[in-house]
Formats: sequence, structure tokens, C-alpha cells
Amino acid sequence: MHKIFITGGCGFIGSHLTEYIYRKYKKSQIFVYDKITYAASVKNLDKIRKDRRVKIIKKDLNNYKSLEKFTKNTDILIHAAAESHVDNSFNLTNEFITTNVLGTKNVLDACKANNIKKIIHISTDEIYGEIHKSSFNEQSNFNPSNPYSSSKAAAEMIINGYIHSYKLPVIIIRANNIFGTRQHPEKLLPGSCWSLLKKKHFTLHGNGMQKRSFLYVEDFCKAIYLILQKGKLNEIYNIGSKFEYKNIDVFKIAAKENKLNFRKYVKYVKDRPFNDYRYSLNFNKIKKIGWKPTTKIEDKIFEINSWYKKNINRFKKR
Repeated sequence: MHKIFITGGCGFIGSHLTEYIYRKYKKSQIFVYDKITYAASVKNLDKIRKDRRVKIIKKDLNNYKSLEKFTKNTDILIHAAAESHVDNSFNLTNEFITTNVLGTKNVLDACKANNIKKIIHISTDEIYGEIHKSSFNEQSNFNPSNPYSSSKAAAEMIINGYIHSYKLPVIIIRANNIFGTRQHPEKLLPGSCWSLLKKKHFTLHGNGMQKRSFLYVEDFCKAIYLILQKGKLNEIYNIGSKFEYKNIDVFKIAAKENKLNFRKYVKYVKDRPFNDYRYSLNFNKIKKIGWKPTTKIEDKIFEINSWYKKNINRFKKR
């Protein structure tokens, strides 16, 4: 029986990915390794976690002995665990370095020790920094501008060293902003829905005119599955979309869904120390093996808003 090991599988992206892998690999064991921080929950896997094929291990990436033990006999490892909220990274830089850099090194060491044949590392478009026009491709230079993106770039440099020094079979994924249900309301779209449902003000940095491309979580999962089937080892794949929105426009979409006047509930605050104006990815490489994004925020806003309405008390602090 195949064994697939997913770090961060109780989080927003990780749980959707775990469910998708569970559906696609019907005879595989799925091991989820997750510290379960404030942004994650075992409830995210309620649909599958009682299945005997699924095992959830509540452990930290920096518990190396545990990581090495549970990754034994793994065929595929997907490393999705990370501290990911940029605002938090300014005050909690040590936590971001510990999880995103040292945690990734531990994952690589466990993979090396257990001779794992295929490793997917989920990175971010933010390692490239901002771009006002055009889009970054996989060969573009790193230019991270905050502690979060710097920690993800550092993780990639360590991976690069392991690929060259130890021939570790890693595929790196760099994705745009991902949206869907189960995401903590510290992020833009869920935060907009959560705040509006509670009739509270939602804060936007600066003038809210920063641009982001948004990728639906199911489209992301399809891309990962395709890369598992057709992707080349030791390659990098951008997973992006051309569905670009200004931050204020995302809030307007959520306000419209809730039949509220966005002007009444938006609150502009001082911009963060450096706020990238725009991220954009060229994803021609993955398009060539048969993938493209299909879903916009407008297509799923009813579903997403309804989920937050149903789970309004799951997130008590922001």
C-alpha cells in the first residue's frame, strides 16, 4: 500500500489537499503531520479522519525524532506546513524562521534518512517580491520583502543545497494567493466575510489598492495532483492565475454578497512597513502539462460566505 505523508494537513490549504489526495489515491495510507496551531483544526478533516487509511499525528516539525519515525516507508511527501501570515511575521520572526526554515530542514533530513522518492515543497509567489507589470517565471530572481517571504526563500535555498549535495528528489511549487473555505479570517477574503457577518469593521492597509492574483484551492489541488503524475523531479512550477483583484475589490465582493455597503464597514489603517504592490506569476510551464485555473472569487463567494456564517464562532480572536 502506498504511503503519502502531508505536513500541515490540518490547515486551510493542507486539509483541502489531504482530502483531494485521499480521493485520488484510493488505496493509499495518508499520514497528516501537524502541530495544529491557531490557524489549523482537526475539524477540517472531519469528512475523512475516521477512515482507517488516515492517521493524524499532532507533532511539531522541529521534533526531528518523531518526524523521522513517522516518515518511514513514505512514498510521497508533501510539505505544506508553514507560518504564513505576513503581518504576524513582523513581530514573530523567530517563529517563522523556526517553522519555515528549520522545520523544512528537518523535513529534508527525514526524507534523506528514509530515502523518500518524491517530495513536493509548497512555497509562495512572495519569494519573488513585487512586480508592477508583467509576471515572474520560475527563473526570476528572489527579492523577498518581509520576514515571511524571506523565511520561505531561505527554505528554498536549503532545498537547493540538498538537491545538489544529496540528490534529494524535490519539486518546488510557488503559488498565488489561495482562497476557499476553512481559511483563518486573518487573511483578506475570509476576514472580509467574517467581519461583515459580525457587522464589524474590517481593516485594509494603506488605500487598499494593492493587487493580488487569487487561485481557488480546488484548482491548486488539481495542479498538485497533476504535478505528482507528470511533474519532473528537481523542477520548479509556478501555479498562478490571471484572476487579479485589488484588495478593496475583494472586500466589495464580500460586502455585496452580504448585502452591505462596503463604505460603512471598511477601515483604512497605516500601511505595513513594506507592502508589495503586486504579485504575478507566469505559469506557462504547468499549462504545458495540462493545467489551468478555472475559478474566480465571484464563482465561490456564496459558498465561502455561507461556510463562515455556519462556522462563525470557530474563530474567536483576530
